[in-house]
Amino acid sequence: MKPLFVVVFLKELRETLRDRRALSLLLLFVLMYPVMVGGILSQQISRATATAKEGIELTVIGARQAPTLMAQLKQKNVNVTEAPPMPEERITALLRSQKTAAVLRLTDSYGGDYRAMRPARLELWYDSATDNGRKVRDIEEVLRAYGNTIAGARLLAHGVSPATLFPVQVQRYDTGTSASRSASVIGTMLGMFFIPAFFFALSPAVDSTAGERERRSMEVLLAQPARTIDLVAGKWFAASAVALAGLVLELCVAHGVLKWLPLEEIGMSWRLTWADLALICLVSVSLPLFAAGLEIALAINAKTFKEAQTTASFAIMIPIVPVIVVPMLDLTTQLWMYVVPLLSHQTLLRELAKGQAVGALPFLLTFGSSLLAALLCIAFTTWRMRSERYMMGV
Repeated sequence: MKPLFVVVFLKELRETLRDRRALSLLLLFVLMYPVMVGGILSQQISRATATAKEGIELTVIGARQAPTLMAQLKQKNVNVTEAPPMPEERITALLRSQKTAAVLRLTDSYGGDYRAMRPARLELWYDSATDNGRKVRDIEEVLRAYGNTIAGARLLAHGVSPATLFPVQVQRYDTGTSASRSASVIGTMLGMFFIPAFFFALSPAVDSTAGERERRSMEVLLAQPARTIDLVAGKWFAASAVALAGLVLELCVAHGVLKWLPLEEIGMSWRLTWADLALICLVSVSLPLFAAGLEIALAINAKTFKEAQTTASFAIMIPIVPVIVVPMLDLTTQLWMYVVPLLSHQTLLRELAKGQAVGALPFLLTFGSSLLAALLCIAFTTWRMRSERYMMGV
């Protein structure tokens, strides 16, 4: 004979699988966050590679005064378009149209100042409100290199070594790997992969509690010769199973998307293996348990399905807050982060993506913190359901 909580679990799971709305929500969140993150990163990759493929569009006023500079710009994949003198209003309109990344204007006195070895003024016009910041920086780098070349040639002409201009030489060594850079950049997005666990469990958790109360079937269920813990456990495991299935599918889709993207184009990589992902999924089993337990504990106090859904939707924003706020503070990874549900899963995934050696304690804390919170929620729900006066009076 099957244990009673298994009978309740199978009954609730069958009803959930018959609910097309719940299954549609499951499919939506399985695909939504991985596709969203993939789209954002794909756009960054496109922007980074577009400059190298298409070149940088630069409009130059008075280009004939500096033929050497124009040649150097063209060597650096800058497409120079000569233009006649124009007022400031027209330059502003040209930049707003985004037909050119910047406008370089050589003053009328440029040639005379250059020959007299006085500072020859170049005006670089750009619109910081557009997404051409990277292109403008590349143009400025060419102009800076051009100025250094002229200064070095003039010093040599006077018998002075150009090294005099650089009394200190700084050599930079970046020890960060592409995996650590990608984990730092994508770190704020990793929490999105675990948030849907709460949405996966929402519909079955609310329907099996407030939904049954609204349909007047809760009284019949409570009248059965069954322990309260068996009834609660069956509903809890059913909602948790749906959330776990959705979370595992979503993590697999997200991992596949990040593996497929050419992150190397922007100096990043995704080195998480399928074995690491399986370990993450195993540790994340407690998160759907917590999500389902929290939503059942909240829904048991509502009279209608709509009221319970509204209450649970607002309440689940509480564990989401640390996932958003903590990465913005740019804190170093600390042990307490593995004690906060949802934040612990995000932190663990980020550290594994960096290629860091993670000991057993973070895994245990990540699993145990969510499990403890889930058990507290289920204990509260069981205590509430044992009171027939409360259940009938809500």
